[in-house]
Amino acid sequence: MSLPSENSAESAGRGRPLIGLSTYRERAAWGVWDQPADLLPTTYADIVAGAGGVPVMLPPADPTLADTVVQRIDGLVICGGADVDPSRYGEEPHERTANWRPDRDAWELALLDAAERHSVPVLGICRGMQLMAVHAGGRLVQHTPDVTGTLDHGPAPGSYGDVAVATKAGSRLRELVGPTVDVNCHHHQHVASHPGFEPVAQAGDGTLEAMELPGDRFCLAVQWHPEVARDSGLIAGFVAACHAQ
Repeated sequence: MSLPSENSAESAGRGRPLIGLSTYRERAAWGVWDQPADLLPTTYADIVAGAGGVPVMLPPADPTLADTVVQRIDGLVICGGADVDPSRYGEEPHERTANWRPDRDAWELALLDAAERHSVPVLGICRGMQLMAVHAGGRLVQHTPDVTGTLDHGPAPGSYGDVAVATKAGSRLRELVGPTVDVNCHHHQHVASHPGFEPVAQAGDGTLEAMELPGDRFCLAVQWHPEVARDSGLIAGFVAACHAQ
C-alpha cells in the first residue's frame, strides 16, 4: 500500500482530495504473470479522478492500520466485490452465497470504524452498501431472486441489469441524482435491515437501492454501480463533500 505524505494535500492546495478505494485481492493473470494481485476496475479510479479527486487504492491489510490510513485520506469508497460473510450478521450461508473474503471484510469494517471516528465522508457501492448495513448491525437478503422472482438486478455473470430507481424526497441522494434514475445493477443480494440509515431509493419491485445516514457527514450507499454509468452527480457530490473536509 502506498499513501501520500501527510502534507501532500496541503502542497496540492487542497484542490484535489485524496479518495481511498477499497480493492479486491484475487488471483489474476497479466503479461507473463499469474499470481495473487490487488486490483480494481479502472472505472472506479477514472470517475473519481474525473470528479476532481485523487484515487488511492486500499487493498486488504492489517485492520489495526485502518485508523492510520483514514487519517491520511479525505474520503472513503467501499467498492463492489464478493458476498459478505453471512456469519458477520449471524446467519448460515444460503446455497447461492459464496466466495466471501474474510480478510477484505475485516479490513473494510475497520476502515468504516475509523471513518466514523474521524467523520470522514463515505460512499458505498454495491457490496459496499451491504457491508455498511452489516457494519451498522443490519442483515442482508442472501439471494434477491428469492424475493423478487426475477434476475433483473443481476441478469448474468459479467453483465448489468437496467433498473429504474425512485429516490426519496428531501434526501441527499435526490439532490444529487434527481427524483428518478436508471441505474446499472449487478447484485444477487440486497440490504434487509440497516439500523441508523434512512432508506432513500427503491426499485419498482421494492428492493432497497440506496441508504444514507442522517446528519451533516456524507455517508451514503447505493446498490448500483455509478462508476459504470459515469453517474457524475453522485460522484461529484461525494468528491465535493471530501473537498470540504
